[in-house]
Amino acid sequence: MSSVVLYEADGHRNVLLPEADAGEGVDTNQHVIVDNGEAMILDPGGTKLYTRVFAATAKESQGAKLKYVFLSHQDPDIVASLNGWLMTTDATGLISSLWRRFIPHFGSDKLVYSRVEGIPDPGQRLTLGKRELLILPAHFLHSVGNFHVYDPTSKILYTGDLGVSLGEEGREVTDFDAHVPLMQGFHQRYMVSAKAVRAWVAMVRQLDVEVIAPQHGALFRGKEMVERLLSWLEEQPCGIDLMEGVYRVPE
Repeated sequence: MSSVVLYEADGHRNVLLPEADAGEGVDTNQHVIVDNGEAMILDPGGTKLYTRVFAATAKESQGAKLKYVFLSHQDPDIVASLNGWLMTTDATGLISSLWRRFIPHFGSDKLVYSRVEGIPDPGQRLTLGKRELLILPAHFLHSVGNFHVYDPTSKILYTGDLGVSLGEEGREVTDFDAHVPLMQGFHQRYMVSAKAVRAWVAMVRQLDVEVIAPQHGALFRGKEMVERLLSWLEEQPCGIDLMEGVYRVPE
């Protein structure tokens, strides 16, 4: 599939990159945000995808300089290619302060480690080009140090592993009820607790969101579809809510 331009106006551009085959690994989505000559790649993926994602990013950035490589959390399908990005560009890596010291285990060269910045637990505001992005806390969803990106210009919320679906062939949800079985198992097992999810939903309801774009599976477009997802999420038991009985000595 080709790239999908999710928003483009007044020097601002949001692009979902073409799908890249991860082989036996779970399929991932890579997004690029561009504003007035500066670009950011979100969750660029593993080493196997690096060459194709790098080429697609260069094409869709349309000459903009890559300023940031955003890493929502520490998983290899997000971080493993970071060394390549830092060695071939002048970009700054952004990841939770909790995970910054773990990055070298993915092979990040000591010459570029200083360019990986830690995001504080409350999140932060970030300038890209002439506009501002919000880095929002999403801790325990599912990582202990986890962040999402909200772009107020396009009104797109990039949610990493929240809202994920597995087995979805399309790039956009058209039937929410039919889509639920593709999300439910993942959320019940990978999200830590319903309390954390509800805290996140309460924060997101303060934003003007037109699109929710997770790192795996189809995105949710339109306020009605976004609200369907938020309402579904805040009602889901997950993680420790369901697995307390697992904590016992195996027989």
